[in-house]
Amino acid sequence: MTKLMEKAIEKLRSLPEEKQDAVAGFVLSEIQEDQMWEESSIKHSVNLRKVADEASDDFRAGGTSELDPDAL
Repeated sequence: MTKLMEKAIEKLRSLPEEKQDAVAGFVLSEIQEDQMWEESSIKHSVNLRKVADEASDDFRAGGTSELDPDAL
């Protein structure tokens, strides 16, 4: 465990149980979201590569134009 994590846990121990549970719930939720994002990225990596390659091909062929945020 990193020194920063140890410091955070040390401070958490001084909080009331309700706040400890709130922080723990938030951290666990973030970890779960990160895992889901990783799994989704891996699952869709072939499709993402295909879209990126198509965009590069379009750019090289002159089929793209510069984005004008004011025109949106």
